[in-house]
Amino acid sequence: MSDEVAVVVKEQKAVVSLADVFGSVSSFEAAQRIGKMLSTSSMVPDTYKGDGNIGNCVIALEMANRIGMNVVSVMQNLYIVHGRPAWSSQFLIACINASGKFSPLRYLLDGQEGQDSWGCHAWATDRSGEKLVGPLVTIGMAKLEGWYGKNGSKWKTMPELMLRYRAATLFARLYSPELTM
Repeated sequence: MSDEVAVVVKEQKAVVSLADVFGSVSSFEAAQRIGKMLSTSSMVPDTYKGDGNIGNCVIALEMANRIGMNVVSVMQNLYIVHGRPAWSSQFLIACINASGKFSPLRYLLDGQEGQDSWGCHAWATDRSGEKLVGPLVTIGMAKLEGWYGKNGSKWKTMPELMLRYRAATLFARLYSPELTM
């Protein structure tokens, strides 16, 4: 009879969760592999393209998973302003309208078209029926904030659309900040 000892080695598999890409080394490594692939795609904005932007891809992946959205949709609607992520107005409008927290967003134009006082409020009703009105955004405000004269700005050619977009963004920040964080 031999004195052999049977050693049973239990194979442990690391749990990879892309819901928290920073939660474990294996999740982080998997996210980096996905980020590398995304950084080579011609379907993503320049902010995410190339080896130097894999980090941006990983952060976009983490944000997409956190809010339950498709990563490519997030990448196409998330932009960086002074090192901080910001959402496109269209994305915020879609999120508000799909949230079920409010009626679809509506807009009230105010003031005289073509004047600095011309503006817009975004509004909706909440589940209780209360009308929620966002801050007034005017052409004068756009000029003072530097949005109007910015290079490539659509404020001069599509002021009504830009008033609505900015009003929707401020409505989201005020009444649904969880969408903008």
